[in-house]
Amino acid sequence: MSEDHGFSDKVKGAVNKVKGEAKDQYGNATGDIGKQAEGKFDKIKGEAQKEVGNFKDDRDRR
Repeated sequence: MSEDHGFSDKVKGAVNKVKGEAKDQYGNATGDIGKQAEGKFDKIKGEAQKEVGNFKDDRDRR
């Protein structure tokens, strides 16, 4: 079992969500649809990473 109990996945998820939000907002401000799509993808990826971290936490508690 991992020593960090999913913490690193949660941190990576938070970073990706922030990065995604920045790209999404930049794309929105400049009309760059591609950048908006990248941002939305990064936000989804970050949410998935957070859920993996939560799963690892729950698994390690049992």
